[in-house]
Amino acid sequence: MASMRDIKRRKESIQSTQQITKAMKLVSTVKLQKARTRAESAKPYFQKMYDTVQSILSKSGNIEHPYLTFNGSEKKAVIVVTSNRGLAGGYNNNIVKLVADSGLPKESVEIYGIGKKGIESFERRGYYIASDDSDIINEPLFSDAVEIGRKVLDAYAAGEIGEIYLAYTGFKNTVVHTPEFIKLLPVEVKAEEESEKKSQAPMNYEPEAEESLDLLIPKYINSIIYGAFIEAVASENGARMQAMDAATSNAEEMSKTGCNHAGINRDYFRCGSSELTNIKGVNKWQNRIQVKSPRLSVQYSISDSTRVFFQKLTMPLKSVEKMAPSWLQRQHSISVTILSDVSQWVRQTDL
Repeated sequence: MASMRDIKRRKESIQSTQQITKAMKLVSTVKLQKARTRAESAKPYFQKMYDTVQSILSKSGNIEHPYLTFNGSEKKAVIVVTSNRGLAGGYNNNIVKLVADSGLPKESVEIYGIGKKGIESFERRGYYIASDDSDIINEPLFSDAVEIGRKVLDAYAAGEIGEIYLAYTGFKNTVVHTPEFIKLLPVEVKAEEESEKKSQAPMNYEPEAEESLDLLIPKYINSIIYGAFIEAVASENGARMQAMDAATSNAEEMSKTGCNHAGINRDYFRCGSSELTNIKGVNKWQNRIQVKSPRLSVQYSISDSTRVFFQKLTMPLKSVEKMAPSWLQRQHSISVTILSDVSQWVRQTDL
C-alpha cells in the first residue's frame, strides 16, 4: 500500500487536473458559441455554391477544360484541416485515419497541412508534407482559403498533381462532428445530376465556356475550402468541450469515490488510521517531553494530512474535556489525547 503522503499527492493532482479541465471546458464553450453561429450562417451559401456548380457542369455537355479532365499526373494533393492543439478527443486522429484509409497510395499523396497536429501525425506515418500553413486555422479568413486554393491550382495547372482532395471535419451540431473527404479537382458531377442531364436543355455560356469556367472553378474551390475552415473550427471547439467535460466528470468521480485501480480514498484512510495508531512511535516521541507545568495540551490529527501537531493550551483539564468533542467535529479530526503541558510549540511530521 502506498504511503499516506503519496496518496495525498495523488488526490491533490486529480483535483488540480479537474480545475484545469473545467476551465478549458468553459473556454471552449465560449469559443464554440461564436464558431457555431458563424458556421451555421455560412453553410447554406457554400452548399448552394457546390450545388450550383454541379448543376452547371451537368448541363454543359462534353467541355474540354483543364479543371474537368485528367492531366496525366499520378500525384494527389490532399488539403488536410486539423487543429494546432490537442485535448480534443478523437478530432485530429479521425481525420488522419480518414485520409490513411481513403485508398490513396501513400507514395503518391502530397499533404497540404493546416493544423500542427495533423502534420505531425502524417510525418510519423511517412507522408510527404508539401505545405505547412498551420497558423491559418487559428483565425481563418477567406483570403487564407484563396491562398491555399492558389497553391493547389497552380500545381494542378503545371501538371505537378493530378487530383485535389479536401479532408476536414463537418459540423452538424454541438455533439455531432463528421469527418469529410471530398474530391475538388477534376470536378466530378454527381450521379443524380448526370441522370437529369438528358432531360434538360444544355447550358449556354456568356462569355465562352472555357473563359467562364476559368473564373467559376477557382471561386468554387476557394469557397469550399473556406467553408471547410469554418466548420472545422466549430467542430474543434465542440470536440474539445466534450472531451474536457468528460475529463472533469471523471476527475470528480475519482476524487469522490476513489474508483480507480489504486482505490485512492480507501488506501488513504487505511494509511491514516495505521499511522495514527502507531502508539509505539507516539510514546517514543513523548518520552522526550519534559513536564514543566500542570497545564495541558491537546494532540490531534487533521484527516487530510499525515502530520500530527502538539499545541499548547492554557486552560484546565475540565475545559479541555468540554471543548474536545465540538472542536473535533469542526476540524474533522480523528483522535484527541490529553497530554502533559510542553514549554513550547512542537511539530512532528513523521511518526
